[in-house]
Amino acid sequence: MMIPDSILSLLTVVGAVGSGLAGGLLFAFSTAVMPALSRQSEACGISAMQAVNVVILNPLFLILFLGTAGVSLALAVVALTSAPEGLGLLLLAGALLYLIGVFGVTMAINVPLNNRLAALAADRRDSWPEWRRYLERWTRWNHVRSAAAALGSLALTLAALRLG
Repeated sequence: MMIPDSILSLLTVVGAVGSGLAGGLLFAFSTAVMPALSRQSEACGISAMQAVNVVILNPLFLILFLGTAGVSLALAVVALTSAPEGLGLLLLAGALLYLIGVFGVTMAINVPLNNRLAALAADRRDSWPEWRRYLERWTRWNHVRSAAAALGSLALTLAALRLG
């Protein structure tokens, strides 16, 4: 079944914007939030990141994060089954960059790291080495998520322009 061009265009733009917004948020963490937290005392850094990990789970973020994953999944299906000629690769690349590089990395790596961080007592010195490991690993994978989101947004933007 062929999806109407108007619906495909809308999904592609929504996917590009969602991936771009997610990428911007992740980029801000990579370039500002995590470097700032690394300059704080261990206790302060742990407490601050624990608070961030609670506050981020709000309706607007979840709509963006999960909604973009849903749109990306739909775009991947279209790319594999009924994409207009010349658009399949761009749609699939954009969708998979978000699904694997953002959603997948988040669920497989960053969320488990956040869960381990949540169990730490910020004021206990024996938590501090774990905080330093967390900072390094979480930030490294966040760079991956940020780049994947940006590249996914670019691919979907190019697809939207071709549909346009």
